Amino acid sequence: MAEKRDYYEVLGLRKGASDDEIKKSFRKLAKQYHPDVNPGNKDAETRFKEINEAYEVLSDPEKKARYDQFGHAGVDPGYGAGGGGGFSGFGGMDFDLGDIFGSIFGGGGRSSGSRAGPRRGSRVQVGLTLTFEEAAFGCEKDVSVSRIEKCDDCGGDGCKPGTSAEKCANCNGTGVVTSQQRTPFGVMQSTADCPKCQGRGKVIKQPCPKCRGAGLVRRNKKVKVNIPAGIDDGQTISVRGQGNAGADGGQAGDLYVTVSVLRHAQFEREGDAVLIGIPISIVQAALGAELEVPTLDGKVKYTVPEGTQTGSVFRLRGKGIPNLRSGARGDQFVTVHVETPTGLTSEQKELLRRFDGVGKGGAQGGGPFGGRESKKRKRGK
Repeated sequence: MAEKRDYYEVLGLRKGASDDEIKKSFRKLAKQYHPDVNPGNKDAETRFKEINEAYEVLSDPEKKARYDQFGHAGVDPGYGAGGGGGFSGFGGMDFDLGDIFGSIFGGGGRSSGSRAGPRRGSRVQVGLTLTFEEAAFGCEKDVSVSRIEKCDDCGGDGCKPGTSAEKCANCNGTGVVTSQQRTPFGVMQSTADCPKCQGRGKVIKQPCPKCRGAGLVRRNKKVKVNIPAGIDDGQTISVRGQGNAGADGGQAGDLYVTVSVLRHAQFEREGDAVLIGIPISIVQAALGAELEVPTLDGKVKYTVPEGTQTGSVFRLRGKGIPNLRSGARGDQFVTVHVETPTGLTSEQKELLRRFDGVGKGGAQGGGPFGGRESKKRKRGK
């Protein structure tokens, strides 16, 4: 099995990077190496999977803590086990590595009760890159997920087919043991994980050869995800029950999909509004004109009035982004930029000079504009 790279190295970060640094680096690299941006590029596809795996761990505080202390072995039960799905090597006993680290990072001790029983699976987090239009109108996507699932051979109980686990005699199946200690303040009682069964309440005498007693294996899976219309860059949606499988019959965790939206060549987004700038000529600005304006629904006609100034903004109602909650569409705002002509001929320059002269009250008898204006004035007398 190829040696895994350090997750911080994969994301181009130093150990101890902040949550914001991790998220920012992930979004940048996910966009760069996404298969949609690099069609047919196997190296980019492999790099994208590696980036997702690193982000899944470093974005989860519990997994990050395990990884910082124990490396890959703290977050991947199959790491270093010769390709198996579990972990072994403590007194010849096979068990789920997650149980050990769960007791270390589980948030403190307990006063009573049993730890044995179903445990919910952890979440899985992946990134997904969308086009501007896919984010605006929603879509269905197949997302590649590396997750922990129940072992098919043993059905998730960790036992060799045809055998079953036995109740731990040391803790009587509770998963915890109680100890008492005399102190100057009286007898103090405390509970801890049973050292024989590691808190599971049962002992597997004959572990499943495929998962090595863990009951779980890691697989790559394609999951269909419905992307709601109006989702924005950086937002996350959850898919219930599509995360890592639970232990001892527990429910699966959820899948969290964080969206990155590619930039559009023409449009920008501001909330539910779509922004676009369009150029018009001096003549169109001065006399008014009917324009064809690009929108997410295709081109629409809009008439700008005569005397339109550069920087003027007009609105196209209902041509923006659907609101993520209500579904009502926002508006599109079009900013007009009046283009100054370049490369004029001598005749064109002269016409502009005459026009400018008329505007300043001069050259009334010369040029086409001045001549027509003078006749109007005479007719008006």
